[in-house]
Amino acid sequence: MPRFWRHIPQRYNLVGTHCEKCDEYYYPPRTICPNCRRNAKMEDHKFDGEGTVVTFTTIYNATDDFKRQTPYNLAIIELLEGPRLTGQVICSPEVIEIGMRVKPVFRILWKEGERGIIYYGTKFVPTEGWV
Repeated sequence: MPRFWRHIPQRYNLVGTHCEKCDEYYYPPRTICPNCRRNAKMEDHKFDGEGTVVTFTTIYNATDDFKRQTPYNLAIIELLEGPRLTGQVICSPEVIEIGMRVKPVFRILWKEGERGIIYYGTKFVPTEGWV
């Protein structure tokens, strides 16, 4: 994995921030809490990654880079701690539904050609009982 990407912890480890003062969680990380402003005490927080599908869409026609992955599901996922993020849910379009519980997995996101850089990141899969 390229050194450049290893230094972006939030991409690989779902690292965000937590405000100790108001107990809010943020992803991606923030340096200032929008609620507490300068009075905030921010700390890094590694999210477990488990969450719930809030809404989703299935992509059937994609750009050339993602054409071989179609159809694929993109969803807004609400993590257990509260933040929402967009992620790919790896399952058939017939299985995904609003309210589905998901967990994170580390996967290849895309490749730059046959000999180019391989980009890794977090995708999601249904938890037990949803497949």
